Amino acid sequence: MSSVLKASSTTSASNCSPVSASYWDFGDRRDSREDPIHRIHSYPAKFPSFITTKALEHAKRNGVDVKVVADVFCGCGTTAVEAKRRGKSFWGCDINPVATLIAKVKTRHYRGPALVRYFEAIQEGFRSTKPSMEDRARISDRIRYWFEERNIDDLIRLDRSIRQFTPAKSPYRAFFLCGFSNILKPTSRWLTKSIKAQLDPHKSPRGVMEAFEDQFNQMQKACGANLFPARGQTVRIRTQDFLASEKPSCLVDLIVTSPPYVTSYNYADIHQLSTLWLRSATDYRELRRGMLGNQYGVGPPSLEAIESLGTTTAEMYQGLLSECRHKAHSVARYFLDVDKAVAKCWRMLNTGGMAVFVIGNTEYKGIRIDNAAHLARCMDRAGFCDIASTRRKVSLKTMTPYRDARGRFTRDLTAREVYGEEFVVVGRRS
Repeated sequence: MSSVLKASSTTSASNCSPVSASYWDFGDRRDSREDPIHRIHSYPAKFPSFITTKALEHAKRNGVDVKVVADVFCGCGTTAVEAKRRGKSFWGCDINPVATLIAKVKTRHYRGPALVRYFEAIQEGFRSTKPSMEDRARISDRIRYWFEERNIDDLIRLDRSIRQFTPAKSPYRAFFLCGFSNILKPTSRWLTKSIKAQLDPHKSPRGVMEAFEDQFNQMQKACGANLFPARGQTVRIRTQDFLASEKPSCLVDLIVTSPPYVTSYNYADIHQLSTLWLRSATDYRELRRGMLGNQYGVGPPSLEAIESLGTTTAEMYQGLLSECRHKAHSVARYFLDVDKAVAKCWRMLNTGGMAVFVIGNTEYKGIRIDNAAHLARCMDRAGFCDIASTRRKVSLKTMTPYRDARGRFTRDLTAREVYGEEFVVVGRRS
């Protein structure tokens, strides 16, 4: 392997223009605060929007004529919004239906008067309806665990009103369901700002309609200020497992994406309230099965498959086995999945196209898991050329990079630091 695969600093294999060590760290002054459209729904581990802008600039500087951008782990649609703003067509997918709902809403144009009319109708419907015994009977034990009875009744009323007064499958229904989704944690007993499913027995949940009105006002302002070019680009966002097929979903010129970090966030657990209320699944744990590194209902990977990823990966796997077998199996499956995803990304690119991956390293019980170096090795195996890896300071985080003993984010500088840096790994299809 060449030194370009070490993922320790900025390196380049050479036909690409090199970037400075700080190129990916910060945007310009206009990016000092994230755009309101990217704050309409909470979402963990979003990368800042300027990453897409800089990726487009870097691609242009290296002779890539970008017409179509893709994000194969599109999350809540940061890349989609920024690509559309710059007149590029976009294709993206994510296995998480909550993520794709947010992404679709963020990339739509909404007429202000229509939003107000629908909102007023929803308010009136909320005031005039009451939950039936059948409505209450359909509420799962899991929802009852998180919500007080009063708020369960009010959420039933609000959900029914949204579905009654907005057209089925319309972008306006999606808009209000997105808003509904984002008030679920504040109106529940979920521990505020926790990235784990954790109950706060001392929390006083917000009132449902009060929270929804504030959410509507925020979303209305954000969408009103969200300006896109009048025409010329298409946006396609799919709820699907990127690895479900070998065939490329489309051909693109630039991929900007951030795979989930192994041993980090469990998106199925984090979004369980939305998954259950929006009826995306009868059991939120169903969504775990298709996620990278899934450890549920799957046997251990074969030793032959692990060894095919290289000596470094095999040694790390052996180290994890001594600490926790199921975690070791999960990490190994994650690495195998990343290998498949990178190969499929290569097949999606037009000749001369570029891929920009944002990824961070993690650890488990003191064992370092070098996701960035593994990703670079996968790119080399897949056929990427001009592979370069740059260390990036994590900036514009909605949460601080420190966690206390309970796992909550804190500003205490003596606490455990997490995710203070990540890597931007770039490659070309020759």
